[in-house]
Amino acid sequence: MHQNSQPWRCNVIFTIAPPTISLNSFLRFHLALTPSRDPLLLSNMGPTAAQEEEEEKEKETEMSGGAGGAVAEALLQVVAEVSALPESRGPLRQMCYDLARRVKLLAPLFDELRDDAVSLGPAELRGLESLCAALVGAKETLRSVNDGSRLYQVLRPQKFQRLFLKATESIEERLGEISLDKLNVSDEVKEQIELVQAQLHRAKESIDLRDLQLSGDLNRALNEDHCDPTILKRISEKLQLKNKNDIMKESVALHKMVISSVGEPDVSVEEMSSLLKKLKDCSLLENPTSAGIERKTSFAKHRCPVIPVDFRCPLSLELMKDPVIVSTGQTYERSYIQKWLDNGHKTCPKTQQCLSHTAVTPNFVLKSLIAQWCDANGIELPKKHGGHQDRKPVNNSDISLDGINILLQKLANGNQEAQRAAAGELRLLAKRNADNRISIAEAGAIPLLKQLLSSPDPRTQEHAVTALLNLSINNDNKGIIVKEKAIPKIVKVLESESMEARENAAATLFSLSAVDQNKVLIGEAGAIPALVSLLCQGSPRGKKDAATAIFNLCLYPGNKVVALRAGIVVHLMTILVDPGASLIDEALAILAILASIQEGKVVIAHSDPTPVLLKLMKTGSAQVRENAVALLFSLCSGVEENLKAAKDGGAEEVLKELVDTGTERAKRKAGSLLGFMCQAAEASVSDSTKI
Repeated sequence: MHQNSQPWRCNVIFTIAPPTISLNSFLRFHLALTPSRDPLLLSNMGPTAAQEEEEEKEKETEMSGGAGGAVAEALLQVVAEVSALPESRGPLRQMCYDLARRVKLLAPLFDELRDDAVSLGPAELRGLESLCAALVGAKETLRSVNDGSRLYQVLRPQKFQRLFLKATESIEERLGEISLDKLNVSDEVKEQIELVQAQLHRAKESIDLRDLQLSGDLNRALNEDHCDPTILKRISEKLQLKNKNDIMKESVALHKMVISSVGEPDVSVEEMSSLLKKLKDCSLLENPTSAGIERKTSFAKHRCPVIPVDFRCPLSLELMKDPVIVSTGQTYERSYIQKWLDNGHKTCPKTQQCLSHTAVTPNFVLKSLIAQWCDANGIELPKKHGGHQDRKPVNNSDISLDGINILLQKLANGNQEAQRAAAGELRLLAKRNADNRISIAEAGAIPLLKQLLSSPDPRTQEHAVTALLNLSINNDNKGIIVKEKAIPKIVKVLESESMEARENAAATLFSLSAVDQNKVLIGEAGAIPALVSLLCQGSPRGKKDAATAIFNLCLYPGNKVVALRAGIVVHLMTILVDPGASLIDEALAILAILASIQEGKVVIAHSDPTPVLLKLMKTGSAQVRENAVALLFSLCSGVEENLKAAKDGGAEEVLKELVDTGTERAKRKAGSLLGFMCQAAEASVSDSTKI
């Protein structure tokens, strides 16, 4: 998916707070350890050179002892703060436990260094200062995970994998800069630190936060309106969101994450809020009695609760029931801000900034928080006023039918600038929610957007194809797009000069190809050569979009031959031999599909793939090794020449290792290949005996 096609994205920035013990003294220690360059002190006045040298040594010893003690104290305090952190209960609890345990194992070293701080030299002090900074970073990583959204952590595991990897690498590197032999510590402590270093080194290679079952459960829970309670219960157990308090904390964490984010969010906050509601409902069904008792207790405690400031509309100062966000990012009650806008105001009431547009977006996170706050305090959420029924949106869309029609009129009859603006607004509206996509399509936007795919203005063309991409998320809209014969025009956009338009055109074709019959139409429209070109020359995101679209299209046998004749194998092999390539998994997957037909096996075999595949099977990740051996299996099945080339290239040893250490699928494929080689060897012996 695209930045411009995805639901709301959230780029969470984890800031590293300074340690509670100031390290300003470290600077003073450095100054104390640096010989003075003042020429007045280098004159012949004062003590002799020998006396001066002896005094300097005494001063240096005294200062380094003080510096060493302060560093050791700072290190011990960081360890104490890590120890005081609550035990993580979320999806990253094992990673948090391991990192915290390794930090705590360093405490004996710091204890002994504090007792003999005088022996620390300048190099050791600098190393310990760097180690302290690394430990502070690890502490903040643990704190951010403890306080963060568990749903976000499991939906974006790669982000947190990088975070833990960075913390682990930093500690390992800083420890490696300190020579244990130069420290006056016991042999037992040295052995323990060497053990920690070995653990840190191994940990770098084993950080993997993926949980396939949980990912599958979340995908179903997010996409199914009526999810199986068993799945919801399993998610609650794994994320430790078992009761109302857990879910409330998660909702608050999600809200804080959105508020502190910079740039467009990379997750759909609306979908996460909806999932939280499902988990809450499931929890209430599991424990209806306790929920009732909790509500009564809460009501008794808060008979006259004070409404939080963030829950009040800045215009009415009343509790919001339908909060919406304007273009400045401020939130208001829908009816009051709509009245403000209807009176002709073009500014934000709170900040007085000019509004870039007058569309409003529902604040689902805040609405969910208000609902939970009302529930916890025994307050009935206010009903919507009847006086605004005329402004009720189509379905749950956040724009009226009249508003959509105005935009469509601009698409049909406006000048180039008006068309560009209208297409851009439809693009954003179609991105926001499912009801918008239905309303816009039912109003007749798709034929008009199709015409704009041929616009001479690159920006208008980009808006139009991205709007179609966002609309195509709805399955019914896929049918309308195909019926309007938009596929050839989308392929033309794929050949345009705008990289973003090409990326989104590729993503649109991928979306449409989810319907099997569309794979044929897209192939016949000439999309595959254009996608191969994007795979070769595009931006990183464009290459990714092209690869996913090609993979999907090649599930139809007729498109495999087209892809082979477009020269895709050469480009895929280039990706495999590039050490910095990020599409190795995708390239292997496409090659495996192409190898399922005889022509594909022949073309791939001509590119001499065996050395590359064997290297990937030795050095790649578990997934890469699995895909590489699966491709080799496809190439060798029924092709004696390819099997012989693999054996001559030294495949047997690699395959034997995979049988022991690979994934289940990799073990099966490797075992089958070894069986083929064994049969071929026996047949060869039998033939030679007959001769």
